[in-house]
Amino acid sequence: MNTIIAFIFMFGLLVFIHELGHLIFAKRAGMLAREFAIGFGPKIFSFTKNETLYTIRLLPVGGYVRVAGEDPEIIELKPGHHIGLTFNDQGKVNQIIVNNKSKHPEARVIEVEHVDLDHQLVIEGYEVDETDEKLHFDVDEKAFFIMDEKETQIAPFDRQFASKSVGQRAMQLFAGPMMNFLLAMVLFFILGVIQGVPAEKALIDQVQPDSPAATSGFKDGDEIVAIDGTPISTWEEFTGIVIKSPDKELNMSVSRGKEVIDLTVVPRSVESQQGDKIGQIGVQRAFEKSAMGTLKYGFVQTYETTSLILTNLFMLVTGQYSIDMLSGPVGIYDITDQVVQTGFHNFLMWTAILSVNLGIINLVPLPALDGGRLLFVGIEAVRGKPVDPQKEGLVHFIGFALLMLLMIVVTWNDIQRLFL
Repeated sequence: MNTIIAFIFMFGLLVFIHELGHLIFAKRAGMLAREFAIGFGPKIFSFTKNETLYTIRLLPVGGYVRVAGEDPEIIELKPGHHIGLTFNDQGKVNQIIVNNKSKHPEARVIEVEHVDLDHQLVIEGYEVDETDEKLHFDVDEKAFFIMDEKETQIAPFDRQFASKSVGQRAMQLFAGPMMNFLLAMVLFFILGVIQGVPAEKALIDQVQPDSPAATSGFKDGDEIVAIDGTPISTWEEFTGIVIKSPDKELNMSVSRGKEVIDLTVVPRSVESQQGDKIGQIGVQRAFEKSAMGTLKYGFVQTYETTSLILTNLFMLVTGQYSIDMLSGPVGIYDITDQVVQTGFHNFLMWTAILSVNLGIINLVPLPALDGGRLLFVGIEAVRGKPVDPQKEGLVHFIGFALLMLLMIVVTWNDIQRLFL
């Protein structure tokens, strides 16, 4: 149960923060954000506030912010259509009733001759069964379509995604990944406040029982000051030498209290994730409390995590890693289950790592992802005019289908690893 709660919280937080970035910058640019969704599929919960429908959906595989103009508008009026109109106190149309007009006896039924809900906001036509006089109606910029008794707000062109500048659109698309990087910084900062930050010196916090270090006489609180006569000033220098020395005897000078003693240790040979042999002696790094160090820790850890994920992504693209190494929701759930067992600190770090990963993946220039859509905005900036919306939409549709196929393959691999 703890794993289920942790996974739901983690998934919800990552997606919420990502989509919140898109939503904030859409509204700042004056775009009409029709829906803010966590998950896909059937709605579980929803409410409407400030023009936006907020929903939680059944399938936990992502989320989205639906901005007017990104997709073809759902309802299109054409000459000859019979519609019902209701009006506000200023005499402007505030409801356009597309069907079930008998349920709205107060509405004036009009046969449409001309309609412009993008720029002029007008409807022209003839009142049904009345006169042949053509009537002109101004439409409120926040009027609603009523179809199947459901309301959909109209989107004048100046509220649509395409009407905004290249910079505004690029920022709206980039805001989601940006928020994931900011979330990671905050989580690493919180982690630094709770547990402290790693000591810069090669200072041992804990020696693991039955490890090479324990056998060689190392103790909690020891500081490594030299290895084979080479001065050591940082933890990275210390671990770098140990990792490169499996099954090799190392002479270490250790500061303990007011004295320096010499100890000899042979790092145990273990296999890394890449299949290489590396050395380990079985010690954990010490942590210390520092206000400036904690602030720095948030930035440094986010940067280092980003670098590591980008390196792994490059190795995947170049064929050094196989697709079998990718994990989908099932694999992430399994890893989350393992992480939850090791404590809250590790769960917090795992969430921060996934947040960075989500930000990076969304910036990859693939169709249907934020990076793919940013690529089209960049092409528009270079050529001075947008790509044909239908062609762009087709590319994103194909890209989304391929991503779903990849998700199925990755999920099947996860299931095989777990159960087969």
